[in-house]
Amino acid sequence: MTEHLLVGLASIIVLGITAQWLSWRLHLPVILLLLVFGIVAGPITGIVNPDELFGDLLFPLVSISIAIILFEGGLNLRINELRRVGSVVRNLTTIGVAITWALSAFVAYVFVGMQLAPAILLGAILVVSGPTVIIPLLRQVKPARNIGSIVKWEGIINDPIGAILAVIVFEVIISGGMQTSLTLIIFGVAKAVIFGGLIGLFGAFVIVLLLKRFLIPDFLQNPISLMFVIICYTASNVFQLESGLLAVTVMGIALANQKFVSIKQITEFKENLRVLLISSLFIILASRLDLEQTLFFNTANWVFVVLLIVVVRPVAVFLSTLGLKLGRNERFFLAWMAPRGIVAAAVASVFAMRLVERGFDNYTSLVALVFQAIIGTVVVYGLTASHVARWLKLAKPNPQGVLFAGAQPWAQSIANLLKSEGFEVALVDSNWDNVTTARNAGLRAYYSNILSENLLYDVQLNGIGRLFAITPNDEVNSLATLHFVDVFGTSEVYQLPLSTKSKVERREPRPLHLRGRYLFDKKATHDYLTARFQSGAVVKKTLITEEFNYDSFNSMYGKTALPIFIITESGDLKVCTADSSPSPSPGEKLISIVDEPEDEKKIPPDKNGKSNNR
Repeated sequence: MTEHLLVGLASIIVLGITAQWLSWRLHLPVILLLLVFGIVAGPITGIVNPDELFGDLLFPLVSISIAIILFEGGLNLRINELRRVGSVVRNLTTIGVAITWALSAFVAYVFVGMQLAPAILLGAILVVSGPTVIIPLLRQVKPARNIGSIVKWEGIINDPIGAILAVIVFEVIISGGMQTSLTLIIFGVAKAVIFGGLIGLFGAFVIVLLLKRFLIPDFLQNPISLMFVIICYTASNVFQLESGLLAVTVMGIALANQKFVSIKQITEFKENLRVLLISSLFIILASRLDLEQTLFFNTANWVFVVLLIVVVRPVAVFLSTLGLKLGRNERFFLAWMAPRGIVAAAVASVFAMRLVERGFDNYTSLVALVFQAIIGTVVVYGLTASHVARWLKLAKPNPQGVLFAGAQPWAQSIANLLKSEGFEVALVDSNWDNVTTARNAGLRAYYSNILSENLLYDVQLNGIGRLFAITPNDEVNSLATLHFVDVFGTSEVYQLPLSTKSKVERREPRPLHLRGRYLFDKKATHDYLTARFQSGAVVKKTLITEEFNYDSFNSMYGKTALPIFIITESGDLKVCTADSSPSPSPGEKLISIVDEPEDEKKIPPDKNGKSNNR
């Protein structure tokens, strides 16, 4: 028996993380893989049986896990994002919630044949979306800055709102009638907002106070912050059921926007924990499905799911954004992004169980319908969101562009050539003359410190997938790569090699986890590149062919040629680094820094008869 339980627990972890890895490797929606793995592990093979594994602890464990996920989601919400999208987020989380609630209930009542009270409860539950589904999808889609902020804020804020609405409807149902419903609604909302908001703010205040006074050692920052998340969630729920979700969300937002202490260590820990929890919870969710009750056999339920996608969500978005400064493409994308996740499943399961225990037998179909809504929305949005975003020109697949930390003249030369090849480029510099020159040259340049916290909210990163830290300051370059590693990943943050004047670097090279990947070549320091360009070197594009291969290129330009990029035939940008040797193949373009030869006619033209010189 013990071995069977151990196999079940191990299977949840292994399947969840494997799905995450396959999603990254195959560029597939992770949520879809998690659902498939869970269904195979649960109702098909019986390897995982959550009710047997966890018993009565299943829903409390799910609830605490969701609280931790929502807290981490709150840590991703920056108040200064609301300067651009605040009005849209406000309307979607108020007017949009009300419309979604009402229309979902109406569709369930008319098309599914549910009684009025269960339909109203279902509508409240289906308001939620949340970080369990939104954050993985945003990571997959990588939409433009503003639209990504809107979707993220709406998804995270709506989770506690939907849970609170479901609690209020639940209390109205068990009160025995609608006569006291208005009073219950007013007092329920007031209690949730007051207790949830105050407890969340108090939890954030205590953590900041302890960190500011150095009362928590570094190795206990994560465990103690996790402890306070659970304390605040539980305490708030004691005063008002499900207000704990609001408390932990407020706590996360408050911590993320305070300026007194650094919470980077807490944020990184919660991000890693979120991946583990989301993976495990989706496997548990899918493995509890009853295929005979839930999938494919109830046409009315599937009609409800279709109407939820093609009618309810678009109407809610378009009505709640009327009169706001939001483009047509942004509205269409918002109308096509409302997946449901674990919060909906957990809330539906808990309330349906409590209502059935109290003799309300007509709520048994509620869970099945919520599960079908989750499966339907996850499959539809998971498979189509990336394509829709690209069709609406709100995202680019596998972004190849470059963010330059440094806008000196030779950086502008490199950026201009990349731009001419169709890559997105942006330059950031604290030197106003460099920024002005870059803008006059038609480049997108920002006057800012690359290490500024607000930079990520000011720079449009759509189409940009890597950082080049090329300032004259080696320390700034290293810090910039660490600052952007969460945005681009460790494999796509680069910096110039440290100056040969650095005695520390000569004595003991800087470890990789404290810097980015070294660009171009070990000798390609800032001083070296500056001297090369001052002596007349240029950035050149050369088409490699069967007749003029890489050996021919080396014969013409000699050892002074410095390859910096290779543009593949498919249009991908391969960055040359100090730890790799360039090997361009026929049909690829080689971008390099060379000393201009006297006889340019030696270089053969490209396939279109145009010169390869730049």
